[in-house]
Amino acid sequence: MRVEIWSDIACPWCYVGKARFEKALDAFPHRDGVEVVHRSFELDPGRAKGDTQPVLKMLTKKYGMSEAQAQAGEDNLGAQAAAEGLDYRTRDRDHGNTFDMHRLLHFAKEHGRQDELIQALYKANFAEERSVFDSDERLVELAAGAGLDADGARKVLADPTAYADDVRADEREAAELGANGVPFFVLDRKYGVSGAQPAEVFAQALTQAWGEHSPLKLIDSGAGSGGDAEACGPDGCAVPQA
Repeated sequence: MRVEIWSDIACPWCYVGKARFEKALDAFPHRDGVEVVHRSFELDPGRAKGDTQPVLKMLTKKYGMSEAQAQAGEDNLGAQAAAEGLDYRTRDRDHGNTFDMHRLLHFAKEHGRQDELIQALYKANFAEERSVFDSDERLVELAAGAGLDADGARKVLADPTAYADDVRADEREAAELGANGVPFFVLDRKYGVSGAQPAEVFAQALTQAWGEHSPLKLIDSGAGSGGDAEACGPDGCAVPQA
């Protein structure tokens, strides 16, 4: 069974939601049969690379709230994160463009390190003092720490077209699926779960989706046929016998 998660590194609820989902997944009896794929979604796609600002300033401008209200919201998110065992800096974080991070996540997927990289990016953005928007080299360091080749990551970042089409394809698909916010979880293309739901909700969704997930059933052509007709495979084709 495949679970696809649309998310953005700048999204605090994606950070919390991932932890809650993984809590449910770790307790799921068929955990080894579940593949998790991370998909791209930008919360602020119109922001230029290098255009960063304090989170509180972004929140007051975007939502028309006071700085005190914005800070209260950050404090609440910090408490929610702490309940899931996550570190969360409620002061002095910044906000910026995440497109390059999503390109790197597609690069990481090709090398089987996608989950390691997205977790490193989340931790750096929400829990560490140094900004993830500091420079390309900051992202290279995080990629290397997630087990990726540093020079390979550096080449991806130096080429603005690398994996760009993959990011845009994910974003188009999110729109087609009706996802207008993240995190958005899609289980086996049958069920969708929107938002950072409690672990119990994810557990129920996994159980329900797995119950409708079954291996391919082969149809026997009839008694005496042996079940297998002539076919071609890696070793060649069956030769008809007289």
